[in-house]
Amino acid sequence: MESLGLPPDKATLPLVLKACGKLNAIETGKRIHTSIRNTNLIEDVRVATALIDFYCKCGLLEEARKVFDEMGERDLISWNAMISGYAWHGGFEEVAFLVTAMQREGFRPNSRTLVAMILVCEEVVEVRLGKALHGYCLRHGLFDLYPHVGTALIGFYLGFDVNASRLLFDKIPIRNTVCWNAMIMGYLDVGESLKAMTLFEKMLIDGVQFDSVTVLALIQASAEFGSIELGNQVHQMAIKFSYSNDLFIVNALTNMYAKVGSLNLACKLFDGIPTRDVALWNSMIYAYVDYGYYEEAISLFIEMRTEGNKEDERTIVVMLSLCSESAEGLRKGKTLHGHASKNGMWMDINIRNAILNMYAEQNCIDSAKKVFGETSNVDVISYNTLIFALARNNLGSEALEVFGIMQETNVERNSYTIISVLDACEDETYLNIGRSIHGFVIKQGIEMNVPLNSALTAMYINCGDEATARNLFETSPGRDLISWNALIAAYVKNDLAHVAFSIFSSMISEVDPNTVTIITILSSCTHLAHLPLGQCLHAYMVRRESCLGHSLPLQNAFITMYARCGSMRNAEKIFRSLPRRNIISWNAIITGYGMHACSHSGMIKEGLQLFDSMIHDYKITPQLAHYGCVVDLLGRAGRLDKAREFIESMPIKPDASIWRALLSAYRDHRYTNEAEVIFEKIVELDQVNPGNYVLLCNVYAAAVGSLLETKFTLTAGDRSHPMADKIYANLNTLLHSIKEMGYVPDLRWVLHDVVIEGCLPTAAFQYLFYENVGFREREFKTMDESGTEAKCSLKISETTTPRRLQHGLFGASDVPDSESCTANANCCIKITTSNVGAASATYLRQHCKADI
Repeated sequence: MESLGLPPDKATLPLVLKACGKLNAIETGKRIHTSIRNTNLIEDVRVATALIDFYCKCGLLEEARKVFDEMGERDLISWNAMISGYAWHGGFEEVAFLVTAMQREGFRPNSRTLVAMILVCEEVVEVRLGKALHGYCLRHGLFDLYPHVGTALIGFYLGFDVNASRLLFDKIPIRNTVCWNAMIMGYLDVGESLKAMTLFEKMLIDGVQFDSVTVLALIQASAEFGSIELGNQVHQMAIKFSYSNDLFIVNALTNMYAKVGSLNLACKLFDGIPTRDVALWNSMIYAYVDYGYYEEAISLFIEMRTEGNKEDERTIVVMLSLCSESAEGLRKGKTLHGHASKNGMWMDINIRNAILNMYAEQNCIDSAKKVFGETSNVDVISYNTLIFALARNNLGSEALEVFGIMQETNVERNSYTIISVLDACEDETYLNIGRSIHGFVIKQGIEMNVPLNSALTAMYINCGDEATARNLFETSPGRDLISWNALIAAYVKNDLAHVAFSIFSSMISEVDPNTVTIITILSSCTHLAHLPLGQCLHAYMVRRESCLGHSLPLQNAFITMYARCGSMRNAEKIFRSLPRRNIISWNAIITGYGMHACSHSGMIKEGLQLFDSMIHDYKITPQLAHYGCVVDLLGRAGRLDKAREFIESMPIKPDASIWRALLSAYRDHRYTNEAEVIFEKIVELDQVNPGNYVLLCNVYAAAVGSLLETKFTLTAGDRSHPMADKIYANLNTLLHSIKEMGYVPDLRWVLHDVVIEGCLPTAAFQYLFYENVGFREREFKTMDESGTEAKCSLKISETTTPRRLQHGLFGASDVPDSESCTANANCCIKITTSNVGAASATYLRQHCKADI
């Protein structure tokens, strides 16, 4: 029209402005406003009202109010447009003021005015005024004349009393489709899916025609039920009534199929849509992420951009969440960071928080601090993310410092703030601080919800106050799956696996476990190398025929468990049955081959073939973790030169962990040639880790230790040796000396009811170290047949002992004139007079790790 030189008129402008409001075309609408500002058109009531409506729909209330105040003449429609605008955005005080002013000027509220007032009462939960408006409608018989007023009141009551809403619904004489939809959606919002479906049946019986909104509600109900059969029926109904091309319907169906465990149907539906909007792309990407198919999610994002679809805030946020898995993810995350800055998305607080979280997940604390510092309007999520990142990286003091800064700002703390700062209280030294935070929660009246209660429970367990932790858990008013999972995870984290299993047994009698539960318990089986327990968990999942069985993270956890427990056959079976595999799947199986390579030489070839297949057949770019697995695979098999060549041929620069894996193999095979050369490479890449020096020490210690010879062997409890009394007496003397120095075994790891007081007798020592921790090999060794006490040696090997028990006697080498205590990676405990023991004991004292 402008190109033809035709001026706009009073009839055209309202239509154009209405279109601008629907399309959120702010710049176009403002340009129209500017063009008519100095003309007579602005004085027309219809044109001015259209401008008010346009600005309100675009969220520009100040501009709308300015147009309204400048109007020389207003009608009821003008008043309603301004009142409705404030109502849409929760402006309760402005609505009340305008309604009063409108009545002073002689205008009586009509149905649209009442709907706007009811809407704002719903937004701010103004119950008293809402009920007063309900009474006004009853007195003036508005339900009979205006069904949309009744629908608005139903929405108002749904905000706080679904039963009152249903009573009102049943009394409304004329109920249109919108009214039925409001009540059905109301039931779904409060989790009453069955009542929603029953009401839909009544809707059909009453002969009311349903629409696309009804179909959306039914799809949501199918997802809530977790019923693929019901979902399929709703899908067929959508096709029959020509709703299958509605992108809102397709988007909802995609989400539903993914939620009920049928990702294949979701993919099929997605692939069959020729024209997709950004919401549909996002739904499919989120579905892949939920199933753990991160590579597919990234590929879909690339395809989305290739087809010319522009990503939105949700797309960037979910893609940033995928960038926390690897070093390659960090590079992609930095690229997305730059993309968001370049395209003006940086100002969005959700994207900034996602970037902050990405750096936090990658343990790039300095980058996370920088993003936090550059954010001018940090919110509670920003603070929570930084506090949690600092706590997780063992920077508890800094986390508490940020929490203190937060208290000085106007940012309101919530329960997740407390959860984040509680994570900083990681051991006994933080117990008093943890108690202070608990008191702060009570004093400030912060809602004690299930996650917060679970975090407090975990804090007390971490800090050694188990009694308070169990009391909190037992007295929790809303004990649910989350609280059970948190309690189990806390015990697993503190190496109290036997307690975790006991709690899991109690849990399954009350609630059904989810993926998080099983993965947490499996980690204990993996750590303890306890295959029977892992098999029981696997059988439990199979018997339940749960959709959890389709979870890729859970399947990966089972692969890891079987591999580390020595059952590569089962690990391979699960791996080969996976319809899709991600990087974690490949890591788990290749690592498994590496662990078993020393006893099964054929696995080396198969492991290398898998690595090659991952690159060429599945087009997955190896990351440092994959290369580390191959180095470990070759190293365990003793192919040290081949492992060295593999590292030097890597297309990416190896980090310290790669070279450390090779040096560990040197230690295991007592190979010292060029050990110092490799050590220099490690130190060059990782200068601050004292474990590097310990590892080099252990390489030489292992080489010296290999010179020891065994002259005589005794089985556990065997007294057939002629010097058995002296052997046991020597052990008893050593234990007395250890006890006098304050080194006491951690009896929390005794799996049976036994009390050991005072000095540990030999029988108690045998009970603690033999019967309770499942040793695979148990033997005493003496250095010669004469039984000289100074050369008595004890070896305990191939144990499944939990890590904390390995640390129980780590200070033995400090005992004067006695044998020193060492431990290797298989929890081999030796008591010997060699200099190897002194170096090993020093390592144990400093690092509390059985890694020699």
